Amino acid sequence: MGDEIDGFTRSVSEAPPTHYTVKIQSFSLLLKNSVEKYESGDFEAGGYKWKLVLYPAGNKSKNVKEHISVYLAMENTSSLQHGWEVYAVFRLFLLDQNKGNFLILQDAMGIERRFHRLKLEWGFDEFIPIKAFNDASNGFLLEDTCVFGAEVFVSKERSTGKGECLSMIKDAPSIKHVWRIDNFSKLRSECCDSQVFNSGDQKWKIQLYPTGRRHGTGTHLAMYLALADSTTLTPGSKIYAEFTVRLLDQVQARHIAGKANFWFSASNPESGWARYVSFAYFNNPGNGCLVKDVCSVEAEVTVHGVSNAL
Repeated sequence: MGDEIDGFTRSVSEAPPTHYTVKIQSFSLLLKNSVEKYESGDFEAGGYKWKLVLYPAGNKSKNVKEHISVYLAMENTSSLQHGWEVYAVFRLFLLDQNKGNFLILQDAMGIERRFHRLKLEWGFDEFIPIKAFNDASNGFLLEDTCVFGAEVFVSKERSTGKGECLSMIKDAPSIKHVWRIDNFSKLRSECCDSQVFNSGDQKWKIQLYPTGRRHGTGTHLAMYLALADSTTLTPGSKIYAEFTVRLLDQVQARHIAGKANFWFSASNPESGWARYVSFAYFNNPGNGCLVKDVCSVEAEVTVHGVSNAL
């Protein structure tokens, strides 16, 4: 056992975490690319699903400063019976790459934490000071890479460990693709796809709904960026992309643009706007969106990070 501080215990162990490991490469690019919070893929322990939640610059909602915040959260709880409660003892890990051992934080005296519908997350607001984390002599962040982990004990059961590797991309290139749509008035498909284009080793496409979609049906054009074939992603893979979709003004270059950041995955392969632009604005000749029954759409995509299962 190690030192007890403010209700939790720090210790050191050579044994790796039993249930889950998260390796993060180019850690410094998380904040540079506005990733204030990172949620890992889920893993199983004690018959339940869990995930790690990491705040690289501290949990702002709890006014944490100068510390990294790390939590354990329950996942996929919708299938549990009404009024469910789960008591668990957990340990969170950080690898010292200099010594090959792990710093471990856990609640003092092995306190069980009660997870329930209104409290899905427990952990440490001040997991480690950012200054100590960045100090290479401590071994926690070397070559901008770090490794976190978790163990969860609900009962005597244990499951096989899983893991993931999050790779942030330094100086990620921004790729543009222009889609010219001829004979717009003759489009009959509910959804029209652009040609496939590449950005960040991924294949993408623009999706346009000429008659609208969801709450914009009948009043607005809908526009989305989508993975061209999400079935090719390995289970648990996620792609963090910054993107802009522009409807080009062919007369005065007053383009309409929507911009967003999104984690794309097999279960969430698209992101965009159901009410991108109203039909009234789009069809007004003075706005240059539709000229001689032709419109042009441009997508600009920057892939900042990829998370894959280990």
